[in-house]
Amino acid sequence: MPLYHKLGSFPQKRHTQFEKPKGGLYYEQLFGTEGFHGHSSLSYHVHRPTQVKEILNSYSVEPKIAIGKNIKSLLFKGFELKPENDFLDSRKAMLVNKDCIIGLAAPKESLTKYFYKNADADEMLFIHKGKGKLRTMLGNIPFEYGDYLIIPRGIIYQIEFETEDNRLFYVESYSPFYTPKRYKNQSGQHLEHSPFCERDFILPNELETHDEKGDFLIKIKKEGMIHEVVYATHPFDVVGWDGYNFPYGFSIHNFEPITGRVHQPPPVHQTFETATFVVCSFCPRLYDYHPKAIPAPYNHSNIDSDEVLYYVDGDFMSRNNIEQGHITLHPKGIPHGPAPGAMERSIGHKETHELAVMVDTFRPLMVTEEAMGLDDGQYYKSWTE
Repeated sequence: MPLYHKLGSFPQKRHTQFEKPKGGLYYEQLFGTEGFHGHSSLSYHVHRPTQVKEILNSYSVEPKIAIGKNIKSLLFKGFELKPENDFLDSRKAMLVNKDCIIGLAAPKESLTKYFYKNADADEMLFIHKGKGKLRTMLGNIPFEYGDYLIIPRGIIYQIEFETEDNRLFYVESYSPFYTPKRYKNQSGQHLEHSPFCERDFILPNELETHDEKGDFLIKIKKEGMIHEVVYATHPFDVVGWDGYNFPYGFSIHNFEPITGRVHQPPPVHQTFETATFVVCSFCPRLYDYHPKAIPAPYNHSNIDSDEVLYYVDGDFMSRNNIEQGHITLHPKGIPHGPAPGAMERSIGHKETHELAVMVDTFRPLMVTEEAMGLDDGQYYKSWTE
């Protein structure tokens, strides 16, 4: 996160004594990325953050692959995924490669019985349905429909829902999420042409500090395994922190679309980037305004990337029979484009109210068994007349 933030109390000078009011010292922890090279934060804990009492069960959550090498365009009916009570149990990987996991979740209950940490991947949770609060060791973030939540790897968190009907689209990335470089100056500040700026970010607030001892279960995801680790103190015992590495939110509704006289390419919709894929937001916007404009996108070949589109709301004009929660996969190696009739149908229209999230990966994606359980079976033939 190219933005400095702070909460609570901490010493003026880093790596110096920070005394508790009743005697003793707070415990400093460097929460960093990419070794000592990337973004980091310094947090100060009531107790040592290293007190492991026991390691209970360890079990695999590696996705089961149905198609390892794919050439077929696919459509998955995401809202047919059955809701489950537990937050982690509800998360189902749909598409995977060596760089990321793309999945869906429909949790019915809040995550309050244990804590969770992804030790391998940064997480992006997109809230399609639901409202609540992300509770973390570095503060809390409220969320609602249309919010992206970016959670750096290593963050310990719980999630509270005010709702039972919750639908999430998520991506786990083995490289950090950033906002696109071309939107920022050398210091990391977002430039005037950026479709959003620092004011739009939802930063952590409401820092919880628990001075509690006992048995606190943290489920840690590492190398495709969940390890159940019991700590001797409450994970949310931070009295203060500052730095650049922390969770934050961003509403898709605050993305300001970039339009032109003729159809603009997908990079104008880019919202986040990693070293291995990009995330784009397709938002309500005016269509192209050249007198001969064709608002529908042109056919294009996926030479270098797999394209995943998650449909959120509105009428997605380039496709037929698309509904909320659908996911389409357009694999590299073959062209794709508007459905038959969509190009002609788009001419003369002035605006769109579509809302969608796109993930373009630079490596091919494998398709999981969970995904094939939601496959419509016909999508790859949808371009034939």
